[in-house]
Amino acid sequence: MSAAFAKGTVWLVGAGPGDPDLLTRKAERLIATADIVFHDALVGPGVLALVPPSVELVSVGKRSGRHSKDQRTIDALIVEAALVGRRVVRLKGGDPSIFGRSSEELEACHAAGVPVHICPGITAASAAAADLGLSLTLRGTARRLTFVTAHTKRGGVPPLDWAALADPQATLAVYMGKAAAPHVSAGLIAAGLAPDTPVALVENASLPKGSQFRTRLDLLPIAAKTADPAGLVVIASRSHRDAETDAYLDTLNITSLTSAGSSLKFCVIAMGEADIYPRFGPTMEWDTAAGHAVLAAAGGSVKTLDGVDLTYGKSGFCNPKFIAWGCRS
Repeated sequence: MSAAFAKGTVWLVGAGPGDPDLLTRKAERLIATADIVFHDALVGPGVLALVPPSVELVSVGKRSGRHSKDQRTIDALIVEAALVGRRVVRLKGGDPSIFGRSSEELEACHAAGVPVHICPGITAASAAAADLGLSLTLRGTARRLTFVTAHTKRGGVPPLDWAALADPQATLAVYMGKAAAPHVSAGLIAAGLAPDTPVALVENASLPKGSQFRTRLDLLPIAAKTADPAGLVVIASRSHRDAETDAYLDTLNITSLTSAGSSLKFCVIAMGEADIYPRFGPTMEWDTAAGHAVLAAAGGSVKTLDGVDLTYGKSGFCNPKFIAWGCRS
């Protein structure tokens, strides 16, 4: 049994990847008995819903590019609250000790004579592996696990030792790596890692809105491109667009709509220049196979209207109606 949460004490608590069911029992107990909780933007709403109404809840931001408070201000806030006798929880996404800037807050508390402790949480890499149904290590193949962050203050090339990271016998978990995907791909390949090295990308691990897909290292820059939050970029058939297609397009939030011929539409999506290609008119397997292969290699998919993967070798070789999707659509 853990000791009681003493007044004037700070706990750095890991909120896990987002799913409140993945909180540790200790974390939930600390949240429930705190007087004040300072939380990051990455802490999921399901976790924040566990904070009792009687507990003061303070957002301190810290999402990439949109920090509501700088680190020194956060340090001062948690120390000030503890010095007046409050039970302080500093709630951080994932595990506080993994890219959570815990060192600064620990040092601030120690300098002020404030008792401070850490309650670990499940880190994003573990949740991502669970979503993918994969192990982060594998006897004889992946004997080492390395965590790195690709986040930089102003973007640009992450200051990483690519030669040390390009180890085919290790699993590399890159945090906050979406914007830096071209640099990660180029750096690892230049350092000797095979271009066809398998890569899995996960967003919002552990959450219902999460997405996962698999690609290869040389295609990572394409796969990491995301659809515009304002709407989808749609590409449609130039000569076979029909009323059914138009009716379907009316149901979408579309930023732009362009037309193209032949199987180039699959390639445009694979390059990240469009998000979706609906095709409700007739096609044959030989019309789609090559483009489908390119799109699948880039992390996209082609589904029938029933949500089933488009397959080949069908009787008569005719394709059903389908929708081609980009890797993040």
